[in-house]
Amino acid sequence: MSILRIGVLASGRGSNFQSIIDEIESKRLEAEIALLITDNPSAFATERAKKHGIEYLVIRPKEYSSRDDFFAKIAEELKKRDVGLVVLAGFMRIVGKPLIDAFPNRMMNIHPALLPAFPGLHGQRQALEYGVKISGCTVHFVDEGMDTGPIIIQAAVPVFQDDTEESLSERILRCEHKIYPEAIKLFSEGKIKVEGRMVRIKGYTPFDTHIVNPTIKER
Repeated sequence: MSILRIGVLASGRGSNFQSIIDEIESKRLEAEIALLITDNPSAFATERAKKHGIEYLVIRPKEYSSRDDFFAKIAEELKKRDVGLVVLAGFMRIVGKPLIDAFPNRMMNIHPALLPAFPGLHGQRQALEYGVKISGCTVHFVDEGMDTGPIIIQAAVPVFQDDTEESLSERILRCEHKIYPEAIKLFSEGKIKVEGRMVRIKGYTPFDTHIVNPTIKER
C-alpha cells in the first residue's frame, strides 16, 4: 500500500498544518505532505513549510478570471503531485466546485464548533454568545456548503462561565491539534467509508481515545 500524499491549503499561521507535520515526523502518522498551497503570500504557514522542506505555492485568486478558474488551478497542482487527500488548515475561502469534484470525499476541514451548530466564521464567539455549556471542534469532509459536509470525528470541550473568546479558542485549538491528525490517520488506513451523510469508521469507537475530551480547567 502506497503512502498517503497530502495537499494542505492554508491562509494564515497554519497551526493545524504544524500539528500534522509533527505527527508525520514523529512517525505516528504514516503520510507525507506533498504540497502546501496558500492564497496569502504573507501566511506564516509558508515559513513552516520552508522549515520542514515542504514545497509550497502561492496561488492568488485575483490572478484568475473567475472563482472556478482559481480552484481549477489548485486542483491541477494537487493532481500533478499525486495528492490523495486535501486538508484545509485555516483556508479562509469556501471551496469551489472544480476542486470538490476533483477530490470527492477526499478533502477534509476542521471547524472550531460542534457542527451542525455554529458554522461559518467565529464559531467560538457564536458558542459563547448563545450560552452553550459544551463546545468543541469537528473534522468533516468538504462539500459545496459552508461547514456542511459529512462529519468524521468531533471533540467536546466544556465552556466555563468566565471564558472569553480567546480562552475558549485556545482550549478548542488543543483538541483540533489532536483530532485532525487522527482523522487523517483513519483515512490513510482505509478505515473510513462515507454513506450519504454517515461516515462509518471500521473498528473505531471515539470513547476509546482522546476524541471526547472533558478538559478540566486549569486553576
